[in-house]
Amino acid sequence: MVTMSFHLMNTSIDWALLQQQARAASEQAYAPYSHFPVGVAIQAGSGKIYTGCNVENASYGGTICAERNAIAAAIVAGEREFQALVVFTPQERLTPPCGMCRQVIAEFFTPESPIASCNHLAQIQQWSVGELLPSAFTPLYLAQSAKVETRKLFDATSATEATEATGPTESSN
Repeated sequence: MVTMSFHLMNTSIDWALLQQQARAASEQAYAPYSHFPVGVAIQAGSGKIYTGCNVENASYGGTICAERNAIAAAIVAGEREFQALVVFTPQERLTPPCGMCRQVIAEFFTPESPIASCNHLAQIQQWSVGELLPSAFTPLYLAQSAKVETRKLFDATSATEATEATGPTESSN
């Protein structure tokens, strides 16, 4: 494996170990349908590394990606802060996380967190979470959004719809 040394990446992250762990996780993948094994290693804020692999299902919607499995394993262990994530696929083309995984990653990682993809050819590509999912729908987005009282919103909408359906009343002329 090639050691990563991106200038934006935290120097306390052992990229070679993350790549090794992601590769080992890919060897445990259950991918009888796609034949596309994926392994992931994430480093939590505690420094501990958690891994995951893709687990496919005959009803394709039941498939769980490696990224989400690794994050779930870390959450079960009590982790809530993460530093980095590495995806390994034995493919000639580097594989970034899918859209659903990007959304889950954005839930737990900061927009600046480094995400890397590597393969058996020692190729590596790196992005930040913000590059993979700009304008993400995150807990911070929700916290900064104005809250509208649902009942008032529906009451106002119902009154407007009723007026449009029946026309103006005599008192509104």
